[in-house]
Amino acid sequence: MKTNFINKLKIIIILVTISINIFFSFYVQSFANTKLADSDTTTSTSDNKIQNLSIYSDAAILMDSKTGKILYEKNSNEKKYPASTTKILTAIIAIENCNLSDTISASYNAIMSIPSGYSIAEIKENEVLTVEQLLNVFLIHSANEAGYILAEHISGSISNFADLMNQKALEIGCTDTHFTNPSGIQDENHYSTAHDMALIAQYCMKNETFRQIVCKTSYTLEPTDKTPEERYFVTTNDLIKTSSEYYYPYCIGIKTGYTSKAKNCLISASQKDGLELITVVLGAEFTENGKSARNTDTINLFNYGFENYKYQEILSKNSVIKNVTVKNATKETKELPIITENSITSLLPNNIDFNSLEPIISINENIEAPISEGTVIGSIKYNIDGIEYSTNLCAEHSVEKFDLILLIGQISAVIIILIIIYKILSHKSNIKYKKKTSKKKGKHSKRQKDAIYKF
Repeated sequence: MKTNFINKLKIIIILVTISINIFFSFYVQSFANTKLADSDTTTSTSDNKIQNLSIYSDAAILMDSKTGKILYEKNSNEKKYPASTTKILTAIIAIENCNLSDTISASYNAIMSIPSGYSIAEIKENEVLTVEQLLNVFLIHSANEAGYILAEHISGSISNFADLMNQKALEIGCTDTHFTNPSGIQDENHYSTAHDMALIAQYCMKNETFRQIVCKTSYTLEPTDKTPEERYFVTTNDLIKTSSEYYYPYCIGIKTGYTSKAKNCLISASQKDGLELITVVLGAEFTENGKSARNTDTINLFNYGFENYKYQEILSKNSVIKNVTVKNATKETKELPIITENSITSLLPNNIDFNSLEPIISINENIEAPISEGTVIGSIKYNIDGIEYSTNLCAEHSVEKFDLILLIGQISAVIIILIIIYKILSHKSNIKYKKKTSKKKGKHSKRQKDAIYKF
């Protein structure tokens, strides 16, 4: 009896051991590999730039309108006279501070402040025009008195408006700009740089009203009580005039400028193949062939940008960046691929070596289960030419938590089931044994009776 009990106990111990091994093969406590990225690195694509442009202008810059990335520059931080390119800042201030339908009566001071020889729209004293009308003649025809009328309406005086202009320039990011009047009339203290003017143009082109005006090739000013006939104005920008030898089909406007000291200036924007570029040329005269340097330089800059740069995908959406082992996770879900939430696209040279782009990867420390699919657990970024491109890193799938109490309960349940099965099998075995023994006893008894009978 004692031997039988010991044998049963051994069997139960073996069953329990097998159960524990089975469950621990499915539930494993593991630890996350969360090594953080190395220190910040910046990738420069300057070596990929083709620096074979011949620019006649004293200063020039080519900028990506979307990111502000500089693709080419020449003396871009030297202070220059901007002439009428100044008008784009006055215009954006007026758009942001006035309703287009607001009406303004032209003052004597605003009209008479314009020196002889500067472009005007022949607006009369006390003539009432809307802000929209003034902006159109101001940006398309470069009518200087329109800027003074707007300035007085907004700030009360030209000096106050100049202060507002300088404040706005600082907000935009200009560091070497100082304006004294709204129209760019020559003044020793009225200056800027190609880089600062590009920043202003980039800011202005984010405004739809501004964009709609600067791309126009002409404008008609309707009759007023002071001027009974229509006034028709044509753009000063040759790049958007189809009749001009400098017509550039991708150009979407902006603004020209000229004074004898500033020489020819031009800010332009062009769109092609999903890329929008901004150029600024200051201090331009003529090429050796007698061509307009500001138009020639601008076209060459645009062609250079469109031929050598394009937006390219560095990483696609759902790309697996690395795999981590999640702490306190079940065996089936502990190995977690980390994927990109969105794609990363950057303006890059066409001949860029993608192997030279070094990402900066950050993964959260102590990643533990449970984790839902899509949970943000880090980031990846590229710093290219001083511009950061980034996206979140997410869990590709859900990660279930390892539950010790549940495991113990499940093991206990299995043990109980195994014991019950064992007892059932043991009971059946005992019954069979008793029946066999009983039959043997019955046969023996019959033989005894036969022997007695014979005897």
